[in-house]
Amino acid sequence: MSQPVTEPAVRNALSSFQDPETGRSAAQLEQIHQIQLRDGNISVTLGLTTWAAPLWNEIRDELCTLLKSRFPGQTVEVHVEEHCRPAEPSGQFGLTAKSVIVVGAGKGGVGKSSIASYLACGLARAGAKVGLMDADVYGPSVPHLFGINETPRLVEGKIRPVETAGVKVLSMGLLVPPGEAVIWRGPMLHSALTQFVRDTAWGDLDYLVVDMPPGTGDVAISLSQLLTVTGAVVVCTPQDVALLDATKAINMFRKLQIELLGMVENMSFFLCPTCSTRHEIFGSGGAKHRAVEMEVPLLGEVPLDTQLRILGDEGRVFASFDHAPTREYLESIPRTLVSNLIRARRSRPVMPRLPLL
Repeated sequence: MSQPVTEPAVRNALSSFQDPETGRSAAQLEQIHQIQLRDGNISVTLGLTTWAAPLWNEIRDELCTLLKSRFPGQTVEVHVEEHCRPAEPSGQFGLTAKSVIVVGAGKGGVGKSSIASYLACGLARAGAKVGLMDADVYGPSVPHLFGINETPRLVEGKIRPVETAGVKVLSMGLLVPPGEAVIWRGPMLHSALTQFVRDTAWGDLDYLVVDMPPGTGDVAISLSQLLTVTGAVVVCTPQDVALLDATKAINMFRKLQIELLGMVENMSFFLCPTCSTRHEIFGSGGAKHRAVEMEVPLLGEVPLDTQLRILGDEGRVFASFDHAPTREYLESIPRTLVSNLIRARRSRPVMPRLPLL
């Protein structure tokens, strides 16, 4: 026998629904903004933070399923609207970013900067507040990918990142003349990265994506000291030699006690523009097998596609999501990443809040 449909009964059913960002009850966090009951219809307005924006639709469907199971025979509608929850300061310099995602690779030439840019753009397109820090000091390519030529302004003693396509971007490539080589030793690198964190007005972010230099050098150590890093994404290509280097990057992050959020296989296959046939030029399934061996999630595969190369060369990497043949591959990476983060947060035991003294 189904229980009577009353607002207290609906609120009680909603008490078990976890906020994706915190893992706590959405009802206790006052994220149930409205409940309406009318003629066999249950209408709920759920507030979600933009941190979970890539999965708003899935979360809405999840809550619909929960309510339909609790109240059989009722028509259920769930509406999602933004619930404001600013990021709390974290790390050595109080960065206000809810999640810091570093994107690394064991070797150069695997498209790491492109993947970092796709990740940042995908999160921003979904509605999240995103910053992209190009920490690849020796070979900064993010400005070229985004078509940025302007120098960041200094406002009240803080560097103001350049905002484009909904992403706040800062790169050494915006601070030195084009074509000039950066010849620095470790201490100078650490100083520059400190400025990128301490002296930059990033504002309130859901995600700060950090494009790391290739290899296993000083920058990873410096960033682990400066930032509270949520986790790392490792980029590779299908060839065995690239997978060997990806393994070194994974082991480096583990030694630094940075959680591995997943691997992305770039140039995974060639997608023929005329017949849409998939060609495995560099082999098949290499990253998937290595991810299983290393117990790291596979976030997705990005094909070798002529149009993606053209858009990157033209400084319009953000337009890659408008290219139909590859859109789903690119969109799946931020969705899978956020889904894995939510699953991890929901699986952690929720610690009770201590009373204020």
